Amino acid sequence: MAATARSEPGWQAYPSRDGEPKEEAAHRNEVALERWLAYVAALTAARVVTLTNSDATGEIPAPPPLPGRSDEAHFPKLVREYGLSPVETTLFVIAAVPLLRPDLFDRAVAGAGAGGFELEALGGTRGRQHRGMMPTGDTALCLLAGPEIGARLTWQGYLLGEGRLMREGLLRLDPPEAGEPPMSGRLMLAPDTAELLLAGHHLVPQLSSQFPARPLETALSWRDLVLPTTTLRQVEELMAWTRYSRRLLDEWGLRAQLRPGCRALFIGPPGTGKTLTAALIGQACEQPVLRIDLAMVVSKYIGETEKNLAAIFDKAERKGWLLFFDEADSLFGKRSSVKEARDRYANQEISFLLQRIEIFDGLAILASNLDGNVDQAFARRFEHVISFPMPRADERLALWRKALPASVPLEPGYRLAVLAERAELSGGSIINAVRHAALRAAMRDEEAVLRGADLEEGVRRELAKDGRSL
Repeated sequence: MAATARSEPGWQAYPSRDGEPKEEAAHRNEVALERWLAYVAALTAARVVTLTNSDATGEIPAPPPLPGRSDEAHFPKLVREYGLSPVETTLFVIAAVPLLRPDLFDRAVAGAGAGGFELEALGGTRGRQHRGMMPTGDTALCLLAGPEIGARLTWQGYLLGEGRLMREGLLRLDPPEAGEPPMSGRLMLAPDTAELLLAGHHLVPQLSSQFPARPLETALSWRDLVLPTTTLRQVEELMAWTRYSRRLLDEWGLRAQLRPGCRALFIGPPGTGKTLTAALIGQACEQPVLRIDLAMVVSKYIGETEKNLAAIFDKAERKGWLLFFDEADSLFGKRSSVKEARDRYANQEISFLLQRIEIFDGLAILASNLDGNVDQAFARRFEHVISFPMPRADERLALWRKALPASVPLEPGYRLAVLAERAELSGGSIINAVRHAALRAAMRDEEAVLRGADLEEGVRRELAKDGRSL
C-alpha cells in the first residue's frame, strides 16, 4: 500500500519500528528543514544566475520565518537555543547540506541553466566517496555576500573565528592545503552539532582504542542504595554542586575564586556502593556517566595515554558528561621511583592526569578500593573525598531485604537478621551470595524454595574469597 502524502513539501507518512506513524515533533522537524533547504536551493540558483549572466538582476529570495518558541523539534530547538538570526540559520543549513540533501547544490546549479559551467566563485569541493558538492568557505561567501567586497570581508572574519557559530563550535572551517586561500577549506557542521541536528541529543561513542570509555548505567534507584548517614550526606553535598554551580559561579560572581568543575574521590572496599552511587548521580542529573576503561587508557605506546585521556576530557566538557574512573588506584596511585624508562613515563601520565582533572569543567569521580593507595598530593585536589565503609549489621540487614524481594520464595521463619549479624559482607558480596543461593533453589524443581542453607552456602563462598569462614 502506497504511503499517503501530506500537504507539506517532501514529507511522507511512513510507519516507525513499532508500526505507529512518526511523532508530530519529528514531522515538524522535517517540515522546518525542508523549508530552509528549499530556501538555500533558491538562494543558490539566484546567485548562479548572476554568476553566469552579467545582465541578470538575480533577485535574492527572502528567508523563511524562524521557528516558533514552543517548537521542540530538533532543528527548531537548536536554532532557538543558540539564538540564531535568519542569516546565521542560512549559514548553518548551508553547512548541513551534505548531511541532509547531498545533491542540492548540483541540482540548483543545473536548474539555473548553469550545468557544466565552471563556477569558481561558488566554491565547493568533492570528497573521495561523497559524490555531491560539499560547501567551502567560498560557497558561504558567494551565497551570503555575493560580489560585494565589504560583505565578503565581514563574512570572512565571521568564518575565521569571529562569528558565534564558529566561536561556540557549531560549525568549523577545515584548514586548506598549504598555499591555498583560507576560504577554500571545507565548511561543515561540527560532529557534536551534527548529532544534535540528526538525533536530537548527543550520542555516546562506542568503546574503542580512540575512545576508551563506555556508559555507566543502572536499573536501580536511590531506594536501593544503602549507605551510612554521613556518607549519604556527603553524596548529597556533591550533588548540590551539580544543581547550584551556575548560581555560585555566575549569579554570585565566584567564577574567579573557584576552580572550574568539581572533583570527587570515592574511597572504600569493593562492593560498598561507589559505582552504583556514581550511576545514580548521573541519573539524577540526567547526564550520561562515562566509565573510563583504564586498561585501554594506559597504552603500551608512550604518549598515547595522554592523547586518549585528552580526547575523553574534551568531549565530556563539551557534552556535559560525568566521568567515572573505577578502581583508579591502578592509575592514580603513589608515584613510583624511576628505575627504568617506563617508570618515568608512568609518572608523566599521573602528572598529566593531575593537571587535566584540576581544570576539567565538569564532574569527575574517581573510585579507589584502598585509602593508602591514593597519592596524598592527588587527594588534596578533590573538593569531595567520600568514604564508603563496610556496612554495619543493620545496614547489611537492609541490603539482604532489598536483595530478596517479596516475590522470592524464602524459607518461612528464616531470620535474615541473624545472618546479617554473623556475616560481614559488602552489598556487592550480598548480591553474589543471593545469586548463588537462588540458583541452588531454582535447580530443585520439586521444591523451588530458597532455604536458609542456600543463603549460608552463598555467604560461605563469598567469605572464602577473603580467606574467611562463617
